[in-house]
Amino acid sequence: MFNVPNVRRPRPSLKSVLIGSVGGSVGILGAIVAVGLYIVETITRPTRLATFALYTFSPFELGIPAEEVNFCPLQGDHQVSGWYVPYPDAMTTVILSPGFRGSRSDVLGLCALLWKAGHNILVFEYFGHGTVVGNPVTLGYREINDFLGAVAYARQRAPHARLGAVGYSMGAAVSIMGCARTTEVEALIADSAFATHRRVVEYAVRRTLHLPFILFEWVTDLLLLLRAGYRFNQVEPLRDIGHIAPRPILIIHGTKDSIVDPNDAPLLYNAAGEPKELWVVPGVEHCGVYFADRATYTNKVIDFFDAYLKKSSFPLSFPGEEQASADSEHEQQLPEAS
Repeated sequence: MFNVPNVRRPRPSLKSVLIGSVGGSVGILGAIVAVGLYIVETITRPTRLATFALYTFSPFELGIPAEEVNFCPLQGDHQVSGWYVPYPDAMTTVILSPGFRGSRSDVLGLCALLWKAGHNILVFEYFGHGTVVGNPVTLGYREINDFLGAVAYARQRAPHARLGAVGYSMGAAVSIMGCARTTEVEALIADSAFATHRRVVEYAVRRTLHLPFILFEWVTDLLLLLRAGYRFNQVEPLRDIGHIAPRPILIIHGTKDSIVDPNDAPLLYNAAGEPKELWVVPGVEHCGVYFADRATYTNKVIDFFDAYLKKSSFPLSFPGEEQASADSEHEQQLPEAS
């Protein structure tokens, strides 16, 4: 047997414990700030499209008489790019917009089909997201100005036409917020819209980092304010959608959406007033319902606008207008252009 002497290990001093704790806390805080900064940069950083992305279909291939147009946003000194496709003697105009970093050519197929169904068409891309790059963008905050500029331009081109709108992803979220701020648009289709800015960021963090977003929420919100001039709670279609009634809204979503939480669709539907419809398609990815069944999708969209723009009479009064005007300035004010 060996006699092993008792060896007294030195206890760490209070100073070393504190230094170690502070060092660890600084490291954790640094990691949280880094993730928050990455999220904000991903949202706002301008990204130049690859050359091949510009080589895509245009109205020429589809044989529709589209005009290249530019119009002013409601606020801002930039120009919004789009195509305007007049239909002879049409009394309806449908405004279409793609999503985050999307271009107008993304929705050109539905544009052609709606034009053939007898509507004027205005399709545009949000400034900085599509063909025009080089400017910081936001996830729906300043883009509201582009949507409302499109509404004004559509009214200018066909003053007596009734207006409808179709939006995809961020374009759907912006269309909801924009329609809550103007009664010009009489019928809205929102495909794959997010309920709130916070929820769509949380969903991305949860799916990519597999961590709870609460760890990064406060710093991301602060960095978003410092770098982009707005906060999460200033982009909330869920709050605004109730102001659209009594105008109809059709909400479309796929259950396998990996970009926007599919649970956002019923949240928006429950918050909306009548008339409203929710169309959820099993097993379909983000903005993929059209591609899952083009004929069914097209017929549903055309029937929706036939029912609410071509055949129905528009109500002269809006029960929600008084309440909407009484909402706080924070909820209803428009963002200033960057």
